[in-house]
Amino acid sequence: MVSMTDTARAELDNYFADKQRAPIRVYLNKGGCCGPSLTLALDEPRENDDVFDVNGYTFVVEKELMAMASPITVDMTDYGFSVGSSLQLGGGSCGSGSCGGGSCGGSCS
Repeated sequence: MVSMTDTARAELDNYFADKQRAPIRVYLNKGGCCGPSLTLALDEPRENDDVFDVNGYTFVVEKELMAMASPITVDMTDYGFSVGSSLQLGGGSCGSGSCGGGSCGGSCS
């Protein structure tokens, strides 16, 4: 199951106000200074995806990832979209000095 908050929906409504809505992929970004994280990208569904209609938006998630991460919630923060789930992700190297002078711009959780 995929859900989104009202603030995330408002941001998507604003983004797509002057363009055609495209499917939104939730995927595992394995890199970065903060370690692995779930993130979003515009992408078409594939054979191995689960597809969800959430308030008029199409979200796609690889079936294997969905089995591990469900439920998934898309939210909006001061730093951009945030994707929460039941998936336990290991931390990265925040504070090690390798990312923006020792921080990740507040985006590590």
